[in-house]
Amino acid sequence: MSVGLATNGAIAHLTLERPAALNALDRATADALEEALGRLAASSETLVVVVSGRGRAFCAGNDVAEMPGLDAAAAEALSRRWQAIMDRFARLPQVTIAAVRGYALGGGCMLAAAQDLRVAEASARLGLPEIALGFNPSYGITRLLQIVGSGPALDLLLTGRSVDAAEALRMGLVTRVVPDGALDEEAAALAAEIARHPRTGLAATKAIVADIHAGKTGDAAAAYAAALGSAEGRARIAAFLTRKGRAR
Repeated sequence: MSVGLATNGAIAHLTLERPAALNALDRATADALEEALGRLAASSETLVVVVSGRGRAFCAGNDVAEMPGLDAAAAEALSRRWQAIMDRFARLPQVTIAAVRGYALGGGCMLAAAQDLRVAEASARLGLPEIALGFNPSYGITRLLQIVGSGPALDLLLTGRSVDAAEALRMGLVTRVVPDGALDEEAAALAAEIARHPRTGLAATKAIVADIHAGKTGDAAAAYAAALGSAEGRARIAAFLTRKGRAR
């Protein structure tokens, strides 16, 4: 299996499982990701998903070994398929966290960018080397522009260079950097911190941001009202007022 999905309470771990290929993205991985995303979308218990790669790389990008046999139509279809997979991460009701160890290059960089939050080890390298092979990244560019802006995005796209975690943090490509060896612990702690909050609020907040990224007007007031009026929201507020009353 090229992708593993394991759950522990409110937290799920989605892991790319091709360490010998540095977790490169091939058709089998696309199949497995689509199946895993379907399971996550249907889960009412899972609140946070940690996305990682087995071994010494997060993901080295699309599997170049599959490219020679592609004609123009097949290449376009494959690209659109991967874009749809990245879009499905944005539509998940769960918060997603990329835990980046080692290389996150090309499609792997875009996979990390597709997540809501990105935690990277200090020695991680992120970049978009496609230009050196004579083509451009075929998906994820819109998301890249949204999170880092056009200047840093063009720097990566046109030079093909990779950046270390510190520079990635400065440009907004990652949201946190941790010392080598601390990635799993930090990602787990962040996931646990987020998972303490009500599902309704988490899903509504993520949906609003996704709408704005898609060029829609996110209705924060309507989402607020729905979350406040939910059974979970009412219970949380009642518990808060009870605790506040006891503290007086």
